[in-house]
Amino acid sequence: MSSARAPLRRTLRVVYPPGEGRIALRTEQDWNHDIEPDTPPDGGHTLTFTVESEKPFLYFKPVLREGKALLWSPGANRLVLMTEPDTRPVYPHFRSAGGGRFAPPIEFDSTRLGRRHRIRVYLPPGYGENTLKRYPVLYMQDGQNLFFPDEAFLGQDWHVDETVGVLDTMSVVDDFIVVGVYSQDRFAEYTKPGYATYGSSLNGEVKPRIDQDFRTLPGPLNTALLGSSLGGVVSFYLAWEWPDVFGRAACLSSTFGYKDDLLDRVLSEEKRDAGFYLDSGWPEDNYEVTVSMAMALVSRGWVFGRDLLHFAFPLAEHDEKAWGLRLHLPMQLFSGVVRHASQMLHHEA
Repeated sequence: MSSARAPLRRTLRVVYPPGEGRIALRTEQDWNHDIEPDTPPDGGHTLTFTVESEKPFLYFKPVLREGKALLWSPGANRLVLMTEPDTRPVYPHFRSAGGGRFAPPIEFDSTRLGRRHRIRVYLPPGYGENTLKRYPVLYMQDGQNLFFPDEAFLGQDWHVDETVGVLDTMSVVDDFIVVGVYSQDRFAEYTKPGYATYGSSLNGEVKPRIDQDFRTLPGPLNTALLGSSLGGVVSFYLAWEWPDVFGRAACLSSTFGYKDDLLDRVLSEEKRDAGFYLDSGWPEDNYEVTVSMAMALVSRGWVFGRDLLHFAFPLAEHDEKAWGLRLHLPMQLFSGVVRHASQMLHHEA
């Protein structure tokens, strides 16, 4: 006779500034019942809760009690995986409804490029409320094409903020900051030799400014790059040249071989401690050079599924709409919960 399986049990750590009320949890097992922390609050900012479920997952929400008032964390219910080895804390917020927001535009003169930088920064939900959390950062090229159709090429933006919002609702990624770096003469700055100066500016001027002004996790495993076409080339170059700063690069429909020597460098230089996501459409979307670059990386020790991913998308066009539609894939490589759990389990961080 078979017996019922014992419920799965795990702990959740919830971090919130002290003195703002009393934190409890509600779960799908009973949305009207508070789950109290394992130990009484001691004035610190971290609380530990034990949850149980007969399923391998559980939906929950933090709640904040202020006297008789009950504030629910806004947005979709959060998903906790009962089999997850990761113990990263939850950073809830309660007073800022809706999704993420944009910081005021940033402009400053670049002494290295001899022109003015323009940058847009997308901040995750709750950034301004739960000030204890620090965030990974994704630097994206061609910032004018990412968020606003009135700025984008032919009026077609990537819908980056919407994609990030959906992934957050799904609980499939950890929150992260997106930095859109506007381009100017991309044919000069995104190819050889100009990408050396552009890269020096992104590494030495833009990133320090972002790390100074925002609550970032500045290390290479939490700093990624993403670009398309020529923007994919310069993203690859940055990760190759400064792997101790930019630990991952996503390169969509990249024009490898057009005024760059990156393939030759991969084949002849020392292996870098950086992960790469490469993709393209087919045909006529830099398919052949992208596959060639993926094979070159494999020949030098990169392993598919660990520090390299390559995808080809049949009939995908070379445009902002196509890139926006598959943006969710590299974002999961950068900040996906499964990647983080695997990284922790295998002691890669």
